[in-house]
Amino acid sequence: QVQLVESGGGLVQPGGSLRLSCAASGSIFSINVMGWYRQAPGKQRELVATITYGGSTNYRDSVKGRFTISRDSAKNTVYLQMNSLAPEDTAVYYCNAQRATGANWGQGTQVTVSS
Repeated sequence: QVQLVESGGGLVQPGGSLRLSCAASGSIFSINVMGWYRQAPGKQRELVATITYGGSTNYRDSVKGRFTISRDSAKNTVYLQMNSLAPEDTAVYYCNAQRATGANWGQGTQVTVSS
């Protein structure tokens, strides 16, 4: 199993920036892909960005050019740098770790974009 702890959410004005962090512990060696998902009220959870063990990244179209996923292997931490935030980015953001035998989720961190 992998334990994930997110941090960095909060309230930000439109056009602002936030950086989310996800610290992983446990069976780190078993992780193939890590990613960020989000879920807005009344909507389904959706993929935001992923990063593979080899460092390849993938983003949903609506965040391309604004969000950047990265990792610090020494700290077992994945980051999501979010710039030019808009009200439609408001959601609970979840960290995810994909393993060959399953997936683990963090508890989520709230991001609210509002003036």
